[in-house]
Parts: sequence; C-alpha cells; structure tokens
Amino acid sequence: MTGRRLLIHAFFLFLLPVVVAWFGISTAGAVALVTVALVWRWAITLSGILAPAKVPDLELETITASHFVEKVRWCMDRLGVAYTERQAAGVLGVFFTGRTVPQLKIRTGTVRSTIGNSPEILRYLWGAYATECGEAAAFLEPTRERLELEQELDRYGVNLQVWVYYHILDDRDLTQNAWGCYNPVIPAWQRYAVRVCYPVLAGLLRKAFSISDAQYAKAVKHIEALLAKIDGLFVAERASILGGEPIDYVDITFASLSALWLQPAEFGRGVAEAERFDLERMPAPMRADVERWIETYPNATEFITRLYAQER
Repeated sequence: MTGRRLLIHAFFLFLLPVVVAWFGISTAGAVALVTVALVWRWAITLSGILAPAKVPDLELETITASHFVEKVRWCMDRLGVAYTERQAAGVLGVFFTGRTVPQLKIRTGTVRSTIGNSPEILRYLWGAYATECGEAAAFLEPTRERLELEQELDRYGVNLQVWVYYHILDDRDLTQNAWGCYNPVIPAWQRYAVRVCYPVLAGLLRKAFSISDAQYAKAVKHIEALLAKIDGLFVAERASILGGEPIDYVDITFASLSALWLQPAEFGRGVAEAERFDLERMPAPMRADVERWIETYPNATEFITRLYAQER
C-alpha cells in the first residue's frame, strides 16, 4: 500500500543523518543520498498512479469501542453500503499521528480522500447516496432541526468522554480492555504499544480532557440536562426524538453516544464485543451514575434499549 511505502520512506529519512554521521560520509555522498531519497519519493508518487494500492472503495478507520464511531458505523449499516472497518487500538492515533476517529476513506479511481469527524462523514453519505439510495437514505437528510440537535448531542458525547475517563483511567485493565488491548483483530504491535505506553497515554488524556473532580461534575451536569430533555420528549408516545417516523440519524446519534454508559449487548453489531464491559465490571462510582440515570430517565433509557434491540 502507498501508506506503507511512505512509512518506510519516512523511516529512511529519519535514519539518513544518522547514517551520514556514523559512516562519516562526505558532502558529495550526503547529496547523493538526498537525491536517492527524492527519487524514491517521486517513485512512490508514480506507483500510486501506475500501480495503485488495492484498497476498499469505503474504509472506516475506528477505535472499536468509540461511541462516535458507533454513530457512523450504525448509519452506514442502515444505509446498506459496503465498507471495510479497520480497527486501531486506543488513542495511539490521536497522540502520535494527530488523527482522530472515525475517519472515512473513499477511493475513486486512483484518488483516495479522507473525511474525519462524524457529522462531516454523515453529510458526505447523504450527498453521495441520497439519489442512489432514495428513501433508504432519507434518515440522513440534514434538516435544520436535526443539525441543531446533532450539535447538542455531539457535545453530550464529549461530556461522556470526560465522564468515562474520570471513572476508568485509574483502572488500567478496564481502560486497556476498552482500548482493544485484548481484541485479536487489532494488530498485535498496537496492543502491546498501548500497554507499554499506558502511563503516558493516560496522562495525556487527563491533560486533553482536563480530567478533575470539577470537570467531572460539570460534565455530569450537562449530561443529565441532555438526558432530562430527551426523557421529557418521550412522555408523549413517539417513534423518534424529533417526532418523525421512522427514526433518523439524530436518534441513532443519541443511542450510539448513550451506549457508552448503558453498554447494550447489540453495541457495534458484533464487532465491538471484545471491548464491551457490563455494569458489574464498572467501578462503583461509575455504576452508581449509570443506575441513577436508568432510574431517573426511564423514557430515554427505554428508547435507547428499544432502538438497539429493534434497529441494531
């Protein structure tokens, strides 16, 4: 694959000054090595045109347990498009390459494009498949009302990240489980790298999300405000949050993000089974939050459970 060729080339560039210094290569020799590197890079570019890598038309890069990934994965499954999911471990990507998930890679001929962030991916799916799939894609239509609620739900999703990491980062085994360290589908080197780098990764996450008692309390306040709002909407019988029939991507978004705390058995439609953990495995304070939400917001909880049972 072109990506692998570029990785090898980048490794060569990293070693180049070491080789020059180690062997005492002259200036002319160093220039020759740089020329070789430039020609090599040009050859990689040509190979991408003349002998493109055989990659799927649609490839979804994921962290299996991610609730934002589940939002996109579920929409793609519902749309019925063929795609390949490529799973990665934990947060290696964001801290070492700057790449977040989900990422959707689209191949059109020799060109491969990448779209990140779940809202942007859903807009692409609507634009690309609305005509081709007709009514089957109607649930993705980005109306003003849906877009406004999606933004609110995505903020809820970020607050849930603060909530979950506040509770589990001190439990190394549980966090590594959530990051895919025990999932054989994920490359072994990534699983081992996450284990070795865990203290560093955990520290970076605490910094990135400002994990603290105050931040946790703030996140819970926003989470419960959103749950209360959704719970109130289902006092009157309705099929979806915004009252439409059938469900739309906003309903899928809410259910997917809420799966982070409710942990439904159908999460991921089988691909995330290794990363799931039941209520009994949660730290006691985390379990207390979940039990309180189930009791306090029964309508929202029932909606999430029903959507997973019937639609996933």
